[in-house]
Amino acid sequence: MKKQILLAFLIIVFISSKAISQSNLQNSDCAQLNPEDFNTIINGKQVGLYLLKNANLTAAITNYGGRIVSLCAPDKKGQMADVVLGFKSIDDYLKASGVYHGAIIGRVIGRIAKANIELEGEKYSLSINNGANHQHGGLKGFHNQVWEVKSVTDSSIVLSYVSVDGEMGYPGTLKVEATYQLTSNNELTLKLLATTDKTTVVNLTNHAFFNLSGEGNGFILDHILTIPSNYFCAVNPDKIKTGAILKAAGTPFDFRKGKSIGKDIILENANEQLKIAGGYDQSYVLKKKKSNKILLAATVVDPKSGRKLEVFTTNLGVHFFSANFFKGTDIGKMGKPFNYRESFALETQDYNSPNQKSFPTLILNPGEKYETLTVYQFSSIK
Repeated sequence: MKKQILLAFLIIVFISSKAISQSNLQNSDCAQLNPEDFNTIINGKQVGLYLLKNANLTAAITNYGGRIVSLCAPDKKGQMADVVLGFKSIDDYLKASGVYHGAIIGRVIGRIAKANIELEGEKYSLSINNGANHQHGGLKGFHNQVWEVKSVTDSSIVLSYVSVDGEMGYPGTLKVEATYQLTSNNELTLKLLATTDKTTVVNLTNHAFFNLSGEGNGFILDHILTIPSNYFCAVNPDKIKTGAILKAAGTPFDFRKGKSIGKDIILENANEQLKIAGGYDQSYVLKKKKSNKILLAATVVDPKSGRKLEVFTTNLGVHFFSANFFKGTDIGKMGKPFNYRESFALETQDYNSPNQKSFPTLILNPGEKYETLTVYQFSSIK
């Protein structure tokens, strides 16, 4: 009888401890997402939300745009916070004024002048969606497509998308595969693969916006950013790369030794490149030739929480954007507005524009494979 009472007591204690643990999770600064809020049909294709987890990180991915909806990471005290901006439902994504949150961008990241490219002597007119220019793959780029879910595990998801010949004006049928995985090294990795049946151009990235204090938790101007590069790409008034590569040394764009994002952004009226972009919105050169070698692209530290993000990539460069145009009109999954300079993006990519012949090529030919790897590694400082 005493053994039965003891066993019953231990069961009660175990259940209570699990309930307390769950309560602590719910009280943490992490989104409580309901997959049912993403369960819908878009263009005849099923959309869903997929939850990934490992010992220290959790992530939520939707196959609408291949987006990172949520990414929760611990601070120096072990407190979890959702460090990627996103929305609590598919309806919120469809009505948002900011259309790129957490999405895979393609076929080509960035702006293409006059929405025209030339390949093998033939000119192609692309979708116009940025003044007279083409931006981030066009109105119906990869961010607005429903990707096929090929496989899902507790810690990974594989998505695929077939971009047909002529989609948004691009030549060739491009087959793309994206694999998100949480690793035991406190990493979220993104592997992108693509093949084509006709010569085309490809430059893919993920467009997540981060705030290491947590979504909606204030300015990121005190975040300490390090970018180990002395070279960045100049842009014209339309924010299109001119082909010039400038030295960062002695300018507000020098982050080699690490400094707060806000330290020199106040010089935006005195520095032409800052003024054009309304802040930081430029690509940095990490290496000149394509290779599978993975390099550190950037390190960001939030002094308040102690969270540290290191971004590694096999790409040639990384694009840094300081969320210069958010106006608080979009409300995120934590119930807080997305405000001006309260997030940042580090878009790993090849730094070229298709029409800049002096830059490394973005051309992908039949029989070739486009392949990149980006790693978001989290840790904390005391």
